[in-house]
Amino acid sequence: MINTVALMGRLTYDPELRSTPSGVSVIRFQVACDRNYQRAGEERQADFIDCVAWRQTAEFISRYFRKGSMIAVEGSIQTSNYTDKDGNKRKQVEVVANNVSFCGSKAESGTESQPREYAQAAPSYSNADNSDFEEIVDGDDDGLPF
Repeated sequence: MINTVALMGRLTYDPELRSTPSGVSVIRFQVACDRNYQRAGEERQADFIDCVAWRQTAEFISRYFRKGSMIAVEGSIQTSNYTDKDGNKRKQVEVVANNVSFCGSKAESGTESQPREYAQAAPSYSNADNSDFEEIVDGDDDGLPF
């Protein structure tokens, strides 16, 4: 079976690094991707795609990406069903990021302040082992299961 996703877009908010009860780093973020087709006389539409990254990939994103940063994401789609705090059944669809990369210029991505040797040696990060997806412990649950 094939479940592969490739995205390139801009982060819609500053990602916030969190940890599971067992100390695994996790970060949730959203990528805005322009659609290819634009009807005459209308503004270009965008899709807002929820993503999650684990471990070193999460730490990499937290350290080098901010709202508005251009990012390339390779991963897979994951779905889950849950019941919110009002008893409504919900379905969540998100991309589990396995590889992330910088896109655009250094000025655009805000990476000028990173160490020069890092910028040249590691323009992307891969985390192939996302085997133990654990819930995030946080006081602000907004009715979501993470």
